[in-house]
Amino acid sequence: MAEAEIGIIGGTGLYDASEIEDRREISLDTPFGAPSAPYVVGRWRGRRIAFLARHGKGHVLMPTEINFRANIWAFKSLGVEFLLSASAVGSLEADVMPLDIVVPDQFIDRTRHRVDTFFGAGIVAHVSLADPVCPDLARLAVAGARGAGARVHEGGAYLCMEGPQFSTRAESSIYRSLGARVIGMTNMQEARLCREAEICYATLALVTDYDCWKTDEPPVTVDTIVGRLQTNATRAQRAIRSLAAELPVKRTCACGAALDAAIITSRDAIPADARRRLAPILARVLG
Repeated sequence: MAEAEIGIIGGTGLYDASEIEDRREISLDTPFGAPSAPYVVGRWRGRRIAFLARHGKGHVLMPTEINFRANIWAFKSLGVEFLLSASAVGSLEADVMPLDIVVPDQFIDRTRHRVDTFFGAGIVAHVSLADPVCPDLARLAVAGARGAGARVHEGGAYLCMEGPQFSTRAESSIYRSLGARVIGMTNMQEARLCREAEICYATLALVTDYDCWKTDEPPVTVDTIVGRLQTNATRAQRAIRSLAAELPVKRTCACGAALDAAIITSRDAIPADARRRLAPILARVLG
């Protein structure tokens, strides 16, 4: 039996899933190096859960330093099929206010220094990322967040910037012109890698502030973010608890078949070391 079926990634302000029962830590190594932290596995509302602190214990990793490939590979090796991310974001829209929760359905990538594919070194694949969020998981995330008492915005684009600095006002205005709803520093790579790993992915974007486009608001500070996240983290945990109880046992979305038409390399040309490196990801399509 798989160690977990549901994965949770906690970001700034959500470093632990304290309600997990029968909890234990698992330290994993991967072909891509070490994940951000040990995984906390156990049960939540009768479902097998694996939790990871994205920035490591004590928040020691900058967004650019996160080993996204190791994090997602390890979730896949644990058996995870549904992965829900929670992370702090800034708002790029006037009606998306601090303490709101957004469940995005699109992403815009403005990062520059990150590896965000499992493929290469002998095997090439091109997955579809037209709709990067699992619609079934997102729908349940919206319902869970509303049930937890949050003001929820369904859909919209999450713009992923490099960081670790916050935006300049000029950048923030450009991001608004692109039609993005919120801005953060982590979720784009997770969405890309989850699609390659055939894992359903959605995110709870926890709004802490208006990005600096809004000149009648003071520029964001870490103190502001952490203070507001205490409220949103509680709501996020309630939403996750509700979602865990509602997730289907069997997936009906297309996420679990993302590699069916994606691998372009001839099967007999795939090197043995690539097969070993990507064994959890390729097992379904290569046998």
